Amino acid sequence: MSITRHFVLAAGGTGGHMIPAHAVAEELMARGHHVALVTDERGAKIPGIFEKAAVHVLPAGRMQGGPLGWIRGLKGIRDGRDMARRMYDNFQPMVVCGFGGYPALPALLAAIKEDIPTVVHEQNAVLGRVNRLLARKVNAIATAYPHVERLKDKFDHKVHLVGNPVREEVLSLRGEEFPALTDESVFRLLVTGGSQGASILSDVVPEGLSMLPISLRRRLQVTQQCRAEDIERVRATYAELEIPADLATYITDMPEKLSWAHLVIARAGASTLAELTVAGRPAILIPLPSAMDDHQTANVRELVEAGGARSIPQAHFTPVELAKQMQKMAMEPGALQNAARRAWNCGRPDAARDMADLLESIGSAPLMNDPLPVKPRIASPSALNLGGAAA
Repeated sequence: MSITRHFVLAAGGTGGHMIPAHAVAEELMARGHHVALVTDERGAKIPGIFEKAAVHVLPAGRMQGGPLGWIRGLKGIRDGRDMARRMYDNFQPMVVCGFGGYPALPALLAAIKEDIPTVVHEQNAVLGRVNRLLARKVNAIATAYPHVERLKDKFDHKVHLVGNPVREEVLSLRGEEFPALTDESVFRLLVTGGSQGASILSDVVPEGLSMLPISLRRRLQVTQQCRAEDIERVRATYAELEIPADLATYITDMPEKLSWAHLVIARAGASTLAELTVAGRPAILIPLPSAMDDHQTANVRELVEAGGARSIPQAHFTPVELAKQMQKMAMEPGALQNAARRAWNCGRPDAARDMADLLESIGSAPLMNDPLPVKPRIASPSALNLGGAAA
């Protein structure tokens, strides 16, 4: 006899929200549970994740654009909440868990309305807007950092430090040694600017590498994510510098690239930092200054204080500064290996397991026999059937 529980995971449509949700879904499904995802159209299109779960695209609504935009946003939230409630009538989740982003809001509001236990997971070191809005009402708050700004002390009794779940392919790097590096070997540099890339990395990194001592520059092998409008310009620059470079607008095999990287230059998104620390890779980080509540600056503090990374504010991120920081890390004996070890020590590799344990412990829904079948991925609200799909 098959025994299972049902869980709904709700996440905004960026990789920072979707990847940890996917990792938790994989863990829950490995335990025999069934999982459904609520997201927006962007999240439903991210390749390679949630292929074994039903995916529901619900209207979310964003409170922006003045009075008319607020009215439209409220209507979207209400419509998404009502559709989620109808989905829950069929799916009967034990817990609804939000991973941040506006698409998580209607699903959580519907669960609260239906007295279904709720949990939120905060990936960043600053509590996000949706999670702040619902902190008082949810049953538990899972965090990725020991200290989370804008999380009120009165909620301490419901806070659980679990870390930020990562993909199994990244988790498998945990037991690998740091790539061998000598004064004569190839020096592999990975440059990534998050899901949308970052033009400033395309502007600064190639010129910064040109300023490195020839003994280091001639050993470089670069893999870099670029925006589509930047990629040919960057390719021409690397060719002129005679630096081998593999450029792409989206790096599909990030775990493999991370496995052999000696140094990573990146934004400071939550998933990026979780992967760096689980794998144990040193980094130079450039927090995105426009990130909401400047959360990327807060994200880097733990890793920088531990000695696993260096952080350069974007206003100071110049080719000269990059070259200086790279030389300190790459040319001092043992500096990279030491930073890699310190980064590794900051990793929380059991985050998906601990998050799944938390979800199993919340709520009182009974075990369900004869689990509902998994239905195909749902591509639009109109396909929701109003009764929802079972995973």
